[in-house]
Amino acid sequence: MEVSHKPSAVSVSFDEANLVSSAGLLPVLTLARDAGLHELADEWLTVPTDKGANAGLKIASLVAGMVAGADSIDDMALLRHGGMKRLFNACYAPSTLGSFLRSFTFGHVRQLDAVASRFLGNLAGRAPLLGSPTAADFVFVDVDDTIIEVHGYAKQGSGYGYSGVRGLNALLATASADGTAPVILAQRLRKGAANSARGAKRLVTDALSTLQRVHAGGRVLCRFDSAFYSHDSVAAALGGGAQVSVTVRMDPAVKRAIAGIPETAWKTIEYTDAVFDETTNTWVSKAEVAETVFTAFTSRKKAEQITGRLVVRRIPELNPKATDGQPALFETHRHHAFFTTVDAAVLDTVAADKTHRKHAIIEQVNADLKDSALAHLPSGVFAANSAWLVAAVMAYNLTRTAGILAAGPFGKARTGTVRRKLINVPARIATSARKIRLHLPEAWPWQTAWEELFTTVHAPPQAA
Repeated sequence: MEVSHKPSAVSVSFDEANLVSSAGLLPVLTLARDAGLHELADEWLTVPTDKGANAGLKIASLVAGMVAGADSIDDMALLRHGGMKRLFNACYAPSTLGSFLRSFTFGHVRQLDAVASRFLGNLAGRAPLLGSPTAADFVFVDVDDTIIEVHGYAKQGSGYGYSGVRGLNALLATASADGTAPVILAQRLRKGAANSARGAKRLVTDALSTLQRVHAGGRVLCRFDSAFYSHDSVAAALGGGAQVSVTVRMDPAVKRAIAGIPETAWKTIEYTDAVFDETTNTWVSKAEVAETVFTAFTSRKKAEQITGRLVVRRIPELNPKATDGQPALFETHRHHAFFTTVDAAVLDTVAADKTHRKHAIIEQVNADLKDSALAHLPSGVFAANSAWLVAAVMAYNLTRTAGILAAGPFGKARTGTVRRKLINVPARIATSARKIRLHLPEAWPWQTAWEELFTTVHAPPQAA
């Protein structure tokens, strides 16, 4: 591809008042309105009226800007170009939205958490966010934290955490099922130096409460990494009716349990560099798994101890001196263990290990958010950044729902893909017979999916 004209033959002018750059916001914000975003924010938020008037419209504006790709308050200016005011009401200036965010306190952030929870429940009533799991299938709740890097000392609460990067710490809980992309159930912003498990008990409780709005009945499995191996996190999950699968730290009790596993109990599994032998119907692999009965948190009183299974994966320890002619006298292994309360009749040793490793799916959500609204935390005020995180989560879930309604590959696509192909589509506005018509690009490669989303959201009302 190359330019078709000489530079002297091309000129530009920013003067088209009937053009919008993000026509996909029309069906997406219609979906948000139908899911009650404006009414929920007006009902739950009590931000002072001098800054918080029309809270529903301002929250919807923040979410809309994030859906379209805004990652700072200044980026909200993309809501105020061309014909946007012909399609939408209350296209607020970035300064107005910034003042609104800075008026938040921690209590207002918790109110916005309530809005996000109910908004997700309403979205689930309009699209199968978790597919159609049966009562025998698991819905997976994954909890993890991530550091959002910031620069400078003006950010309240910023600091150096376990990653060695200066930032703020975001704790997330996602829900997914086999064959579905995750949605975010709960979120919390903490100071940068916060321990990973700080506030996890409350977050797990909130996440499982929200899950009841999204998914009625069925099995739930909470998956954690070793940072969340604590009685508070595990007990909160069990108290919420879920099962648990959590990576354990190699403390003396775990090491003793692993040492007691007989050699005959180890089974080879599909793993990196594994080869399937069709003759013996087994995997030829260096990785093996086994399990043993284990009681966690034995330092607590007996009523608080939890009995389950310790599933262990072992991999041969590499001998760095083997190439120097010094072979190992005996084989040693590295062990990776996790504790689960799921019965062996439901998930055997191999299936439990494979299921637990899929906890890494939450890293895709972290990367997705940092590729969009969480590329920056825009304010120096901690509560404003906390509210920004909640709005970013609502924008993520809204975009995910739009992708599902568009069908095709968009049901599991990254939100960046949905944004590029379905949201940020230019259109020219025309009016005829008091009706607005959008003229989108001819031969748009994803026209079918865009029309599917538009038709689904703008479907005529059903007869009573």
